[in-house]
Amino acid sequence: MDDRGGGGSFVAVRRAAPRLEQRSVYHSSSSAEVVAGSAAWLGRGLSCVCAQGSNGDTRLSFDLTPAQEECLLRLQSRIDVAYDSSIPQHQEALRDLWKLAFPEEELHGIVSEQWKEMGWQGKDPSTDFRGGGFISLENLLFFAKNFPKSFQDLLRKQVGDRSVWEYPFAVAGVNITFMLIQMLGLEAVKPRSIVGETFLRFLSVNESAFDLLYCIAFKLMDQQWLSMRASYMEFNTVMKSTRRQLEREIMVEDITGIEDMPSYSLLSQ
Repeated sequence: MDDRGGGGSFVAVRRAAPRLEQRSVYHSSSSAEVVAGSAAWLGRGLSCVCAQGSNGDTRLSFDLTPAQEECLLRLQSRIDVAYDSSIPQHQEALRDLWKLAFPEEELHGIVSEQWKEMGWQGKDPSTDFRGGGFISLENLLFFAKNFPKSFQDLLRKQVGDRSVWEYPFAVAGVNITFMLIQMLGLEAVKPRSIVGETFLRFLSVNESAFDLLYCIAFKLMDQQWLSMRASYMEFNTVMKSTRRQLEREIMVEDITGIEDMPSYSLLSQ
């Protein structure tokens, strides 16, 4: 996830229910006004969310068991894979995501204006993966396959009193992957927070823990979005609130795995 530079245009979704395809584009040079978008937004707009410490514990260091270390290395190997549109397997994964999202609609090409229906910035989703890498696509696929009802509810904005200007689904998903990596300190050799150390214990008993946490985070973010009656100007505020709630739930004393988190109950298959 090295390439976090990029363009300065951003996309907000103007809701015109029930059709997904009606979209408006919002351009801004101010990171305070960003709803979702490029890798530049990932680096600037979420810095206050992702780079913050948790209760001053960022200098802590935790020893790992061999099993935890092995699980962390495997997850880090996933994180290190950049999305590469020249790799057939990556293209196929992207096509699979389309089929899961819109099974009734044929995709006309790997580069197509149709992608905007899912909440990508433009006709080539590869430009939006720079901040999250291939794992962000894997996260979206996991969500669509394992919790299809929740996935469709969020994709189509089917639950709640929605804002006129909605967050773009797919780009928000990439940002959630990025936020979780930062929150858990997954690019470090050892966890640097109690939250990160606790997560590695979850990961050592369930290698899908990161993907499951992603699904919880996405659903929780949408719940926060609705409860705050947010619009694009408040996206970073919603992300901060989502991160704080996730950290609180991970730290609950009786939690022994991702499935025990209170917000896991938000997911519907």
